Amino acid sequence: MPSFPATQPDWNNLRVLQRNRLSHRASFFSYRNEEDALTYDETLSTAISLNGTWKFKLVDNPLNAPDDFQLPSFDSTAWANIVVPGMWQLQGFGRPQYTNTVFPFPVSVEPDGTPSIPYEGNHVGNYIRNFSVPSEWEGSSVRLRFEGVDSAFHVFCNGKEVGYSQGSRNPSEFDVTSLLQINNENTIALRVYQFCDGSYIEDQDQWWLSGIFRDVWLISFPVNHIADIQLQTHLDENYCDATLAVEVNTFGSSIPLTIKLLNLSKSLVATKEESAIAPSTSFAFSVSNPLKWTAETPHLYHLVVSTPQQTVAVRVGFRNIEIEHGVFMVNGRPIKFRGTNRHEHHPEFGRSVPHDFLRADLLLMKKHNINAIRTSHYPNHPRLYHLADELGFWVIDEADLEAHGFADIEEAALGPDKDALKGKERQNYFYDLAAKWTTDNPAWKEAYVDRARQLVSRDKNHPCVILWSLGNEAFYGKNFQAMYDWIKAYDPTRLVHYEADRKAQTVDVLSQMYSSVATIITYAEDPASTKPLVLCEYIHAMGNGPGAIKEYIDAFYKYPLLMGGFVWEWANHGLLTTNKEGKRYYAYGGDFCDEPNDGNFVMDGVLFSDHTPTPGLAEYKKAIEPVQVIGGSEKKIEIINRYDFLTLDHLRCEWNIVGDGYVCPGGEVTIPLGIKPGQTATLIIDNAVKSNSLPAEGFLTVRFSLKTATSWAPAGHEVANGQILLKPHVPRSSSSYFSAMYKTVSSSLTYPFPVTEKDKMLSIKGKDSQWTFEMTSGHLVSWVKGGTNILYSPPVMDFYRALTDNDRPQDGMQWIAKRLHQTKDHLKSISWKTTSKGDTEVSVVSRIAPPVFEWSVDTTTTYTFSSAGVQIKIHGIPQGINLPDTFARIGLTFHMPPEFGTVRWFGRGPGESYRDKKLSQKFGTWEATVDQLFTNYEFPQEGGNRTDVRWKLLC
Repeated sequence: MPSFPATQPDWNNLRVLQRNRLSHRASFFSYRNEEDALTYDETLSTAISLNGTWKFKLVDNPLNAPDDFQLPSFDSTAWANIVVPGMWQLQGFGRPQYTNTVFPFPVSVEPDGTPSIPYEGNHVGNYIRNFSVPSEWEGSSVRLRFEGVDSAFHVFCNGKEVGYSQGSRNPSEFDVTSLLQINNENTIALRVYQFCDGSYIEDQDQWWLSGIFRDVWLISFPVNHIADIQLQTHLDENYCDATLAVEVNTFGSSIPLTIKLLNLSKSLVATKEESAIAPSTSFAFSVSNPLKWTAETPHLYHLVVSTPQQTVAVRVGFRNIEIEHGVFMVNGRPIKFRGTNRHEHHPEFGRSVPHDFLRADLLLMKKHNINAIRTSHYPNHPRLYHLADELGFWVIDEADLEAHGFADIEEAALGPDKDALKGKERQNYFYDLAAKWTTDNPAWKEAYVDRARQLVSRDKNHPCVILWSLGNEAFYGKNFQAMYDWIKAYDPTRLVHYEADRKAQTVDVLSQMYSSVATIITYAEDPASTKPLVLCEYIHAMGNGPGAIKEYIDAFYKYPLLMGGFVWEWANHGLLTTNKEGKRYYAYGGDFCDEPNDGNFVMDGVLFSDHTPTPGLAEYKKAIEPVQVIGGSEKKIEIINRYDFLTLDHLRCEWNIVGDGYVCPGGEVTIPLGIKPGQTATLIIDNAVKSNSLPAEGFLTVRFSLKTATSWAPAGHEVANGQILLKPHVPRSSSSYFSAMYKTVSSSLTYPFPVTEKDKMLSIKGKDSQWTFEMTSGHLVSWVKGGTNILYSPPVMDFYRALTDNDRPQDGMQWIAKRLHQTKDHLKSISWKTTSKGDTEVSVVSRIAPPVFEWSVDTTTTYTFSSAGVQIKIHGIPQGINLPDTFARIGLTFHMPPEFGTVRWFGRGPGESYRDKKLSQKFGTWEATVDQLFTNYEFPQEGGNRTDVRWKLLC
């Protein structure tokens, strides 16, 4: 019986993950000679980039895809141009859509695992490009390689179908030798599907974007060639001498191989010559005490494998990974992850991140003391791993696998009973239910294991990769056990991570997200705990955050079983967009009329969308600094070395004293040689200033910086700093101090203070100022000085502030529900008197309350007008059964005229700070304009606060 469509499409067929795709291999290029190979410069390799301008046509349904577009005779001149690599939604075709967990398409996975992605709404991008093949490639084997295509695609060459592949963030390579024409123009055509059955397990928290978003290569290999290389390094029991194990996969019969190991300066260490017999040949080098690779000492050797017609170079890092007595170890030493999660994102190009932009990101990480990256939640572009090898980062390399949306389905299906579940218990319940869809479904086993094979096969030779991650938020089931088993059989040298394996019954380390400090300490102190614990996500950095970091870091270093953690996350994912008025801004979910969406939850990094640091990055740098001041006095400083491998010999230390209105020059402090990781030391300060000689509150400030330049920062770059209180703050209340510090608002009051009452207005007159109260409201409505009113609005008691992103799902929900933001004060009485000292007091009794509810705060506000100035004291009593558990802020709010455009203060600065986010801001005397005090968070919220301020001067 005829039917339409005639067959089940590859993109909606779980039994088809690929057609004609070559076996996975390590990421490397082939070169003509050793000199070129050791440059690692792709442009010198036997490969041609097919990046650039392609012809493009978008259709709304695979059934509407153009016929015969793959034929060389097809006329695509009327099609649009598109840049490859790139996302088509960011080049004017379709629209971006952001969801955190929910699927943006109907979910129709049958109980047997059969997927059903709908035709309608599944856009298809059709790509065409012409290219030529160099004549010297005649007789060679030619491959077409795609580093990343979202989400699935069919590829054609000169009108013939080459194959099919899915797995968006993984490479796909095809043999096109027989289809190419050396002396004629060639045509490549792709049909890229926005969604495929693989999209069910690519439900990561990011923009849904589509297209050929990574590099495209045409690669020439000799007919008899090196097909793959796998390296493993093994250190002896003393972590001194090493063995380098090499397995070379070849295609062809009896190929003569020359293998060289070169040192850091590319001088010969060892060499071997063998005749390789396909499919694989194994070698081993014994190396006496090589320099070891770590994130702090990224020493790279080079392995050069050559045939008469081909040379491949691979960087080698000698390091050993193991768990000993529950402690995660590299090269025999425990390490701590001071890490970040990193999505691939560029504000204009989406997941197509330029190399220079990526490198700038990694340099910024190093300069902010970050030593580890989790590639959330998929394998990143291959160049990230090369940079991580060179610059020094520990990497958790994560498979392209997440199925979070199934938990939303289960939660919605449970109905009202779900409200009885809270916190982790709630999440775990729905995770267990959701596992049946794909994770614990045998029909999906091969799709899962394929993701593991692609991950490990490509990145296996990078020393920076020290943990494989099976994916993220895809629940737990048999298919993860299958992934683990394959990885451990193929690469036993590394450990395996997966957070949703909550009991670590399969994986090698226990992983958690957003656990409290108390929770991780409880685990670390439990004698039954046998595996190390890593916080793969913690200290949520969304908006005005993160806070309370130091408590985590102190716990990491106190307890050996704690491996450290990865801040969520590196950067906001705002997309640079122009509105109807021509104003450019960074868009988030919903700004493209994309439904469903998860709003601004995509703006959750320690960088703004333009990849400049937020205040949160400064706070994180301070918390994880590798040398910390733990005590001291004017004569000495107590420090601790929190590096994993380095001494402090590469640092210099300088000191000075900063105080309330003064700075005392200092000098350099000698750092004793050989302070090992974990050791404390005392630094002696020559020519110390006696604390009792300081004129006011003062702090000893020390700064640790690089003695010499590194690959990631110049000499003089500040690594860490600290302050020690030498002379405490003494509150000052004398009139001379007040006049000096508040001269712009002082009144030069004289005795007596005439009080007049007229037309329900109460006026108090000083020598050159006059204050007026509106008696019907109890508000101080004007302060006239020199003929100018310096109050634009009266001081009012306020319990609310703008919500931060991290407030919203927590206390912020209650603040809004209890109408904290709608409170107003209601006058009960106002009275005034002259005190025995001759001061004038005005007392205002009010009740502050919201509409609807009965809760309130009864306040008495006392204004005292004296020769020292004006003092305001407020006493309040909260009451009511619906009283909020917390108040957002307690303080006076009023407006001042724009003439007061600059603020000078002594306290923490220069940046914003809060009770739980202030350690990165040092005590000093600072000055800024009002505009400079503002932090322009991309989603409007509370910002710009300064803490521990002793005084401020408005001018």
